[in-house]
Amino acid sequence: MVRQAGEDASEQKVIDDIATHGWHGVHIGADEEGPGYAFTIGACHSFGQPEFLIMGLPHSMAHRILDLALDAARSGAITDFTTTTDVLLEGHQCAFVRVPVEQYRDYVGYARWYYQGDDFTLYQIVWPSRDGHFPWQAQASAQYVESQPLLGPAPLAI
Repeated sequence: MVRQAGEDASEQKVIDDIATHGWHGVHIGADEEGPGYAFTIGACHSFGQPEFLIMGLPHSMAHRILDLALDAARSGAITDFTTTTDVLLEGHQCAFVRVPVEQYRDYVGYARWYYQGDDFTLYQIVWPSRDGHFPWQAQASAQYVESQPLLGPAPLAI
């Protein structure tokens, strides 16, 4: 079950965006706790696709990548979230990390509000460092790793 009516303007905006566009994007700014991040709400409800989250990028770039990820999932260009894809960043591979439900409360509260619980799938989109490494690889710099902490276990085969 999903929300049908908002109790305030921001909740109504979520509902209206999902009704109009199929999804709503939320951006959370960086703070002393960690880097900024953005996530989708509505993809599961509207398209039968997972929700996506991306960390450590400017708002406009994060939103653009989330939009590309939803389009790619809907079109079938991305169907296997256990492999990398070059569909999201031209010339660069991105990976996906399944976010455990235990992380939802801390990171995607608005999605939990919309879905009235945790009954949706969430993947973190992980972008590579400038030299093509992922946070779980030994060659990744500490600064890069801090820019996008992993919310779930690193993929085994990537």
